[in-house]
Amino acid sequence: MAKAKAALLFLAVAVTAHADWTIVSADSKPGRAGVVHRHVVLEDPETNGNATIDLALFSTKSCSLRVIDQPAPPRSDLAQVMRQERCLAGVNGGYFDPDYAPIGLLIVDGKTIAPLRRARLISGVLIGSPRGVQIVRAREFPRHQKLDAAIQCGPFLVDQGQRVRGLEATRTARRTFAAIAGVDRAALGFCSNVSLSELAKILATTRLADDFKIQRALNLDGGSSSAFWFMRENGAAYSISEQKTVRNFVGIVPR
Repeated sequence: MAKAKAALLFLAVAVTAHADWTIVSADSKPGRAGVVHRHVVLEDPETNGNATIDLALFSTKSCSLRVIDQPAPPRSDLAQVMRQERCLAGVNGGYFDPDYAPIGLLIVDGKTIAPLRRARLISGVLIGSPRGVQIVRAREFPRHQKLDAAIQCGPFLVDQGQRVRGLEATRTARRTFAAIAGVDRAALGFCSNVSLSELAKILATTRLADDFKIQRALNLDGGSSSAFWFMRENGAAYSISEQKTVRNFVGIVPR
């Protein structure tokens, strides 16, 4: 009997140690053109840690992505740019160096601002085109396809519905990301302080919204660059501001 109890206790501990993040609460608010703001609070049973995720969910049949660049000062913050450019929602964009030069591919309004680069960190490209929204590996980039918008970033967080293994697991920071699900569903998102490994696990194993099983997700510039903005149906805005000036943004716009 004692051995059976010990075995059950061991099993319970093993299951808990590998438990997925669980949703504590979730709330959805409608925006314009069918875009929805989803605010999710999660808990990690293993560590009792908490995280919040904000998603701007949209159909690629009715909306697309636009990359908005700020090559020269003065540079505005996300909230100002989203309102000025009449976006429905948005986040900060990709990496840039201390002189604000973009690191990796950048296509804005059909024009290539910076070329594709081969580097381990920037392993993926977020694309907006007449075909919809795509997240592709750098090696998969369609060089001859007409693109309205593209931004190279990384690392990949989710691929083929599975979390990417081997991501950094100790350094926590605010994160922003893009995700696609199915043939015509996509999202831009913001997460409170987690590691890249934790974010990948959350996105791959937690159903953050109905009918939104993430197939691919790509990390965008994080830390103090991270920002999220959403225009609600009544015109009020939900906003998480960046903590430093950034070079570019990714916005959701109606088709």
